[in-house]
Amino acid sequence: MKWIYKLLFLLALLPLGAHAQNGKANTFEVGKGTFLLNGKPFIVKAAELHYPRIPREYWEHRIKMCKALGMNTICLYVFWNLHEQEPGKFDFTGGNDVAAFCRLAQKHGMWVIVRPGPYVCAEWEMGGLPWWLLKKKDVKLRSLDPYFMECVERFETAVAEQLAPLTVDKGGPIIMVQVENEYGAYAADKPYISAIRDMLRKVGFDKVVLFQCDWSSTFEANALDDLVWTMNFGTGANIEEQFRRLGEVRPDAPKMCSEFWSGWFDKWGSAHETRGAKEMVDGIDQMLSRGISFSLYMTHGGTSFGHWAGGNSPWLMPDVTSYDYDAPINEYGHTTPKYFALRELLQRYADGQKLPAVPAPPAPLITLPEVTLTEYAPLASGVVRTETDAIRTFEALDMGFGSAIYSTTLPALDAPAVLQAEVHDFAVVYLNGKRVGVIDRTKSQNSLQIPACPAGTKLQLVVEGMGRINFGQGIYDYKGIVGQPRLELAAAGCRTVHEPLEWTMELIPDTYENALAAFRRQARSPLETRAGYYRGTFRLKRTGDTFLNTEAFGKGLVYINGHALGRFWSIGPQQTLYVPGCWLKKGENEIVVLDVIGPKAEPKVFGSDKPEWNKLNLTAADDITDAARRPNFSVLTPAHRGQFAPGNGWQKVRFGSAAKGRYLALCAAGGHDASTVSAIAEIYALGADGQRIDRNPWKAYYTDSQTGTRTVDKVFDLQESTYWQTAEGDALPHTIVIDLGSEQTLTGLEYLPRAEAGAPGSVKGYSIYVYN
Repeated sequence: MKWIYKLLFLLALLPLGAHAQNGKANTFEVGKGTFLLNGKPFIVKAAELHYPRIPREYWEHRIKMCKALGMNTICLYVFWNLHEQEPGKFDFTGGNDVAAFCRLAQKHGMWVIVRPGPYVCAEWEMGGLPWWLLKKKDVKLRSLDPYFMECVERFETAVAEQLAPLTVDKGGPIIMVQVENEYGAYAADKPYISAIRDMLRKVGFDKVVLFQCDWSSTFEANALDDLVWTMNFGTGANIEEQFRRLGEVRPDAPKMCSEFWSGWFDKWGSAHETRGAKEMVDGIDQMLSRGISFSLYMTHGGTSFGHWAGGNSPWLMPDVTSYDYDAPINEYGHTTPKYFALRELLQRYADGQKLPAVPAPPAPLITLPEVTLTEYAPLASGVVRTETDAIRTFEALDMGFGSAIYSTTLPALDAPAVLQAEVHDFAVVYLNGKRVGVIDRTKSQNSLQIPACPAGTKLQLVVEGMGRINFGQGIYDYKGIVGQPRLELAAAGCRTVHEPLEWTMELIPDTYENALAAFRRQARSPLETRAGYYRGTFRLKRTGDTFLNTEAFGKGLVYINGHALGRFWSIGPQQTLYVPGCWLKKGENEIVVLDVIGPKAEPKVFGSDKPEWNKLNLTAADDITDAARRPNFSVLTPAHRGQFAPGNGWQKVRFGSAAKGRYLALCAAGGHDASTVSAIAEIYALGADGQRIDRNPWKAYYTDSQTGTRTVDKVFDLQESTYWQTAEGDALPHTIVIDLGSEQTLTGLEYLPRAEAGAPGSVKGYSIYVYN
């Protein structure tokens, strides 16, 4: 009998859930109103983690943190562009070894949900799609385009070779696999979704539950009868409303929130995003009390190291390097108040079992003394290849990431001229090597005035490509200079247009190897600038996690001991880059900075023991609350006046007659409650044909009031959970003005209030103006 007691003792030491993962086949199925694990009701409590956003040395710690939080599942994307950086060449080694990550989850008694795209969004470069797809100019992404589907099948086959042996029916941890991702926010194309479903089954995921996720407002557009349907929504959302329609069309189906957004991501030039702990915990409590499964996106966000941070649209709103996401486990793997609030709740839903102890961080937090980067190489030292031809994008020049110096020779300009150029994404403009200004796509700029100059003057644009747009139709995001630049000269009553036909394009790839080569080349710089490569070293007696302060520099990337830390930009809000202690070493360490603008002061960095995520350095020109921008309503005629209904959900209004103009203003006279606060989640304008017009050219122009991260751009950021909101106490009426990018003919408007129960701050009486 002693062996029985010994066995029971050993079983008691196993992590929660490990008894169900013994290497033998298990079953995971869809039951009536619930999921079934080995025939018994099972509520998925999933923690979203992304393996490339965590150093491999820290994978196990982060998984154990999720286990101690009370989760029973790990949810993860598979990032196509990470694994197939060149067509047909796959890398599943080192930090890309997703199968090893899944086996670590199983080791700690955690189930796994795999989301292999091909598109993943995730605020990741191009939503996970490889940039080289854009080399084929007529490619149709996320569609049945034969070339696209051929590439997708090659990728999904490679994923299945890694992960299909780990499905639950084979004794592995994988219980569910997702088909595409939030496709309803992109298009309606059931044949395409069906093809992705069939492909996943064909390559090896034929014995595992397949599901598709979407928003409650879009899921029916692409819902397939033989897939599980799950909803995505965020902290504070009205849980009943989010599942109302699903309950009507599938009353016996299990309910799951496949992305419950714990926080939000940060963008360069905007304040740091946070979400309340109480709202998050209350939402999860509501779901668990109703037997609803969930995946907390993110439970630990981590870091978009290197060039992997993407960008939102319209135009381009590039994401910062930190993917902290205001998650319960912060960017560097430490607990937060959210963590303990959620752990307390999940302990109540742990079926009487005590949650494991919270593991200690794998490395201490340390500081680094100030380091002056004394070695310098001009930006031109990074050039690896020069092309002279008609102007081309990075993709057409076979470069995925980096910068380029575009140059051409000008005719005589007898007066100042306007340079028109669609720059993707940021350009410093020079004439004969002297800086004359910048063109910044993030501000919807595509022009710059340049002074008069003699014939033969050299025009140079140093263009940096940032992360490609990862959401919506903007994923066709070519880098470099897109289209033909032109010079417009207006003098003596006539207008002259010059379009340079020949350009020299000098390519500067974003790699550590090229940065080292730049110091060896030491090319003579044709530009009067401090932009370029900087290098220094420091010594450590002990290693630990730290945060590298880059405030002395302008804009660029940092490498430490060969590891790409990510992008920095002095405008903020992020002013430090996370340095994992496992990437440091005792003795000498190397720092390399590539700065495409040039440092503002002496080129120094230092390491802090805490991050700086919320320090903005903006100019007065960025202030859209400037009263000088306010429309003169006394001379404008409203296109429409009326009242919105109370409650959640989309509403549509039609104008009595079409209205023309470049600017769209909505004035809120009051709300459905006694508060003076106004809030709007999303707005679409309807064109002459009654359909939604393209919002990609839109730009926030004016508001009388906004608060924190609840800014005007949130009403057209393609995200139903974010919103514009006025500050408490600011007097009514409230106004927002949107620059549509060009004159448009509008016939109506669609409006979405906040998603929370009761739609707080929802607008009642309103006036809409369209004007030039």
